[in-house]
Amino acid sequence: MDFETVMQELEALGKERTKKMYISNGAHEPLFGVATGAMKPIAKQIKINQPLAEELYATGNYDAMYFAGIIADPKAMTESDYDRWIDGAYFYMLSDYVVAVTLSESDIAQDIADKWIASGDELRMSAGWSCYCWLLGNRKDHEFSESKISDMLDLVKNTIHNSPERTKSAMNNFLYTVGISYLPGHEKAVETAKEVGIVEVKRDKKKSSMLNAYESIQKEIDKGRLGFKRKYVRC
Repeated sequence: MDFETVMQELEALGKERTKKMYISNGAHEPLFGVATGAMKPIAKQIKINQPLAEELYATGNYDAMYFAGIIADPKAMTESDYDRWIDGAYFYMLSDYVVAVTLSESDIAQDIADKWIASGDELRMSAGWSCYCWLLGNRKDHEFSESKISDMLDLVKNTIHNSPERTKSAMNNFLYTVGISYLPGHEKAVETAKEVGIVEVKRDKKKSSMLNAYESIQKEIDKGRLGFKRKYVRC
């Protein structure tokens, strides 16, 4: 399936209601409004195709960029490829659910995520923290440095309330993910979440979100989900 065909297929799957929902979350034209589940049959036909993924991502069309993440070859992408992708990710659904997810399946994930977290740029930081959430929720605990994760929990504790809005959300998610999916950091994550308390994330033209990682961790523990790992990161 070539570039033109994929674009036509995506356009045909677009729904006005879905488009409005994406726009209310920060997407802008061009986009078709394709539900992610509706992309699966096309993805099955194509499987992995990095050159096609690059073509689609470069369109700036939200649905094409999302689909690019599904068919990308994470291990074939270099640091400069990931930097180019994050440069094109203009809102959190791209930075955290396309770029961070793709990065999390590469061998250079932690190195790049570390640089993004230290960048001071809202969506880069958000993608960096989100990438760790995808990693911790999928890879075995021994693949991470316990002291590094511990330092990252300290960083969250000391900076979350003064961080940019989208970054706050991803940092809060990191607290929650360490608390549930990374057993060596569980106790410290719970303590940190308790100290952090409620995190207010302000949103354009919408009510603020009040996030509470401590409560979210407790709910998961009550459901017996401590130590939960995903089989797959990408859909």
